[in-house]
This record gives sequence, structure tokens and C-alpha cells, in this order.
Amino acid sequence: MCYLQSCGVGGASSQRQENVYKTLYATMACFESDKSSLEDDSCCGGSAASPLSNCALAMMEKESGDSVLSPTESSVGLCSPGLPVGVAPQGYDVEFDPPLESKYECPICLMALRAAVQTPCGHRFCRCCIEKSIRDTGQKCPVDNEVLLEDQLFPDNFAKREILSLTVRCPNMGCTDKMELRRLEVHVMKCEFTSVACPQCQDPVWKSRLEEHTSQHCPRRPASCEDCAETFVYEDTELHESLCPFANVVCQYCSMELIRDQLESHYDTDCPKAPIACTFSSFGCREKMRRTDLAQHMQEFTQMHMRCLAEFLRSHSLTGCTLPSQQSSGFSSEDRGATAEQGSCRGASGGSAPCQCCGQLQTMRETTQQLEGRLVLQDHQLRELTIQVGQVAELRRKVCSLEESLKELEAKQCQGVYVWPLEGFSGYLRSQAAGQTVVVHSPGFYTGRPGYKLCLRLHIQTPSVPRCSNYISLFVHTMQGEFDGQLPWPFQGTIRLAVLHPGPEGQHHVEVMETKPDLQAFQRPTIPRNPKGFGYVTFMHLTQLQQGGYVRDDTLLVRCEVTPRVDGSLRREGASIQPRGPDGSL
Repeated sequence: MCYLQSCGVGGASSQRQENVYKTLYATMACFESDKSSLEDDSCCGGSAASPLSNCALAMMEKESGDSVLSPTESSVGLCSPGLPVGVAPQGYDVEFDPPLESKYECPICLMALRAAVQTPCGHRFCRCCIEKSIRDTGQKCPVDNEVLLEDQLFPDNFAKREILSLTVRCPNMGCTDKMELRRLEVHVMKCEFTSVACPQCQDPVWKSRLEEHTSQHCPRRPASCEDCAETFVYEDTELHESLCPFANVVCQYCSMELIRDQLESHYDTDCPKAPIACTFSSFGCREKMRRTDLAQHMQEFTQMHMRCLAEFLRSHSLTGCTLPSQQSSGFSSEDRGATAEQGSCRGASGGSAPCQCCGQLQTMRETTQQLEGRLVLQDHQLRELTIQVGQVAELRRKVCSLEESLKELEAKQCQGVYVWPLEGFSGYLRSQAAGQTVVVHSPGFYTGRPGYKLCLRLHIQTPSVPRCSNYISLFVHTMQGEFDGQLPWPFQGTIRLAVLHPGPEGQHHVEVMETKPDLQAFQRPTIPRNPKGFGYVTFMHLTQLQQGGYVRDDTLLVRCEVTPRVDGSLRREGASIQPRGPDGSL
């Protein structure tokens, strides 16, 4: 080989000698290739069934100018990273171990030779590099400036085979595997450290961690709301929680917990601490107070309200305006008659005689004085009634306190088995059919003495809710109890929920679920009732409930059996019923 190279350099001036040397070199390359035909088949793209020899392929390559590449040398394999589409690849930009020898390095791209070719002057180049150099800088060798034409290039199969047999490191960060260069492309396709684009967020992720990323860490992974079962992407969780109509919110005035859909009506009609305007605001009173303080305000500012009313009546009398019926409702029948006569008198005379106006004003003053006298008398009566109402309210408060104490005592005696009768169930169904939100909470009950305090929440989904319309949703909530300081948290155990059938026991609809200590629903509550619940969004369909005859005497019976787990063992054994699984529970 050295002889041919030196001869090629010395006889560059003779075209005939160059052709002879190239033919001899191709023949020797064919001979060397045939000595290791088994290796050449795997690395150079030759096939045992191919009718053409490697020598013939080399000659075809020289004549046509197109390279017959092995699969490893194809334009789509082992290309330099970031190479634009359609641009011919340069040398192999990989890390060799041991480092690459200089004789296998392309003088143009300074990388390992790809599709190595040799010039008559004995220099090796990547085929794409030398062809581009001839086209761009002229027909000369970049090393020694000897005249060089494209048809004078011939493949160096020996160098190609040697380079493909060299050991390289995997280019993926984190991978320590080594292999021959010819096997690098196959390894990269299967390497677990290869970066692939997440199908949801398009971020690069290791192939080995793609499943974990898409299910646990991807910001675009699917998530669902615990309250309304709506599906959204995880990064929109906070936005949905701020808009969810079924999310639990707290009234800013009375701190009462309720559903967001009920908040506006609660402010307008129910909230005892919401600020409202005085009843006499249309007559000039500008005071605002809490709803519970309205009665006291009306009692303390009766005189001021009467003056405002008198001024209102006087101003309307002077302007000749007719008083609305609702504004004159405080007059007696005689007063209304007198006012009507005055109005007719004023209408007959045209309102031009000043004596008539003075008489009307005098009558108005007398009427106002009479009204003030009546109001003083009514004020005394109102004070007496207020005292009596206060006494009745105190009695009611004591009765309610006794009832709560009795319920708390009953809750402690149920030992974790609680049957909740929902009376008037047909009314709930009518509200649900009208599109109204139906959410009912059960009284609290204890799992023992001492034990955890829990309650149930039943939610009848409206027909417009996606995925769970016309379903009964059933959840369990932890509550602040008397024994919380003596118990281990988070709460752990087995919860069995059932809708009882009045008939045989085998027709009960039962679901069993295991607690999940990492959920907020089972942490120690910091408010009277934990806002997060745990249960089934699609516990039972209304069609199954109605056709199965579960409602009798307009009452639905819901049973909850809770078995706390202490030190890895259950306190009480129950019937063997397999839980539905994580798909139906939230």
C-alpha cells in the first residue's frame, strides 16, 4: 500500500499511470475485503447473496461518483448533532476510547473518516468533505495542493472497516456503555439515556423516565377535580380551583363553609354578618350594619327614621308629587281619606291659592305628629317584645345546646358503624332534576371511645355534569373530635360505604376503600370539618337507585362502617369485599 501511495504521488502528472494505480489498489482492496467477508458483510453493507463483488462495487462507485454506503454510514445515521436537514454529514463526531489515531482523522473536518476515500497523492478524506472542498476551493488536494478531480477519488474500504471496528462511548449523558462504531446507531436507538420529547409538554426526557414523567411530573399531564370530576391539565389546577362551582369555600363574613355556587345567595339572604343597608335607606338613612344588627338599629334609631320619613313626605308635598302606595302605607284609612280630599281640593283650585297650601302643610304636620305619637307607643311595645324574644331565644339556645350534647353522646356510642337516614329524598331528586346543586352532610359520628370523628357527604350530580351526570357521589370527611389529641394521625383504616336495600341483605350496594395517609382528607383537621373528602364520585347511578327500590317511605338509608388500623392490625374484622380500586375513588 505504501508503494502504491508513493507511486501515486510521483506519477501524478501521468493520467494513464494514475488509472493503472487506481485499478491495482481497488483490486488489492477487494482481495483484503474477501479475506474477511463475514466481517465486511456486517459493516460495509455487502450481502452474501449479492451478485456483485466488492471490487465491482468500488469500480461502480468510482465511475458514478455515488458511494455505496453501509447501513451504518447512511445519511440518517450517526450524523453530527444539530446538522440541518439535507446537508451531507461530515466525519463521525463521537468519543473514541482509546482516542482516535491521526491517520483516521479527516484533515478537513478533523473528525473520524466517514465513507473514507483516498486521493492519488495518498491522502484520506471523508467523501463529503473532499467533494465539497473540490467544488468550493478548486480542483486540488487541500493537503499538498496537487491537482485533484472528483473522478480520481476512490473508496478506502480498508480504512472504513478499521474505523467502524474502533471502540466508542455512547454520546448520551449518563450512559457508560462502550461498543464498536458500527453498532453505535443501534445502541443509541435503544439506549435508556436517549432524550425523547414528552408527547404532552414536548420537554426532552430520558427514555427510561418517560413513563414516570408523563404520569407524575409533566405539567401537562391530565388531572381531575375532586369536587366536580372535571378533567384538565395539571398546570391549570390552581385556575380550576379558583373557578370550580363545587369547590368548598368559606364565607368571608361568617366563616361558614359552603359550595362556591351557593356563596352569592348566602350573601344576599342568609349570612348573619353580611353588611346590608337600612330598611329606611330609600327615605334618607345611610347607615349600614350586619344583618343580625338590623333589628337593634331599627329600635335605636326610630326617631331618626321618623324624621327622615317626615322630611320625605314634606318634600313631596311641596313639589306637588303624588305619594306612591307603598310610601303611604303607614297612614290610617282616615289619613288616606284626608290626603285624598286635599289632593282633590288642590287639583280643583289649580294649586294657586296660598291659603290652601298653608292648610295642606298644617294638615301634614298634624298627621306627622300623630304618626310620631303612635310610633312612640309602638316603640315601648317593641321593647317589651324584644325582651320576651330575647328570653325565648335564650331558651332555644339552651335547647339546641342540649340537643347537640345528646347527638354528640349518641355519636360516641356508634362504635364506627353509622346508619344515616336521608328523609324527604324525593325533594332532593326534584332539585337535582331542576339543575340545582344537591349536597347534604350527615351528623358526625365516632369510630369508638376514644376514636376518630367522621361525617358523610352525599352529592347528587346534576344532568349537565360531564362523565358523572345523574350519579350519587359519596364521601367521608374527618372532623375535629374530643379525642384527637389521643389518636395517631393521619387516620388509617378501612371504610365500607353502602346504600341499604329494604329487602334482602344481598341487594345492598357496597363499596370498600382503604385510606391513603398521604392525602389531606385523612390529616388531622384544623377546622370543625375537613374540607377535603375521600370516596366515590360515581358511587351509584340514580337509575339503578330508583329501579332497584332502594328508597322506601321517601327515605334513603346510607351505612358507613369504619375500621381504624392501629399498629398494622384491624380492630374489627368484617365481611370480605374487594374494593372497587383507585379508578372510582377520589
